[in-house]
Amino acid sequence: MTPHQKRLLLPIAVLAFGFLALVGTAIFIVSGGGERGHVATVGGPFTLVDQSGARVTEASYAGKPSLVFFGFTHCPDVCPTTLFEISEVLKRLPEGAKVSALFVTVDPERDTPTSMKDYLSSFDPRISGLSGTREEIDAVLKAYRVYSKKVPTQNGDYTMDHTAIVYLMDKQGRFVNALNLQQPPEAAAREVQRLL
Repeated sequence: MTPHQKRLLLPIAVLAFGFLALVGTAIFIVSGGGERGHVATVGGPFTLVDQSGARVTEASYAGKPSLVFFGFTHCPDVCPTTLFEISEVLKRLPEGAKVSALFVTVDPERDTPTSMKDYLSSFDPRISGLSGTREEIDAVLKAYRVYSKKVPTQNGDYTMDHTAIVYLMDKQGRFVNALNLQQPPEAAAREVQRLL
């Protein structure tokens, strides 16, 4: 191997190691810290406000499976795409299926109940938009192990980096899995339907 080839391999090896470390960290977090037999602790109690201005808690959604997604209304692509995909899954559930779909903001400074209501009018009406104070939102982000960070933009505004998975929770509010929305909506609906 020539010195030039060795120089090319080093950055590739560093990138590969970094990627594996990131994947390993994600698995460690979701598996509850690597304890053998430990059930992942994702989710928990919360008190927030829905898009109609009503106070809600985790008990408001008890007794039925939930899809929980964290995002923000100023999101240009990932959030509206994911909410559309959730809407497609909900449409394929049996008529009368009792399932909650929650869109929890990571940007409560801009996402008021009114702005959440306007934003969600483009999606399935069964999706509830949840907001609250910064402290209330931070508590939910911590409970669900959600990464969220404000990122300034060139025009003096900001966007939000955040975890973009859909949490599938069972009737007792326990984390089951990250719902795979890369599969056809019919297949994703079957995953949810198994929890009914």
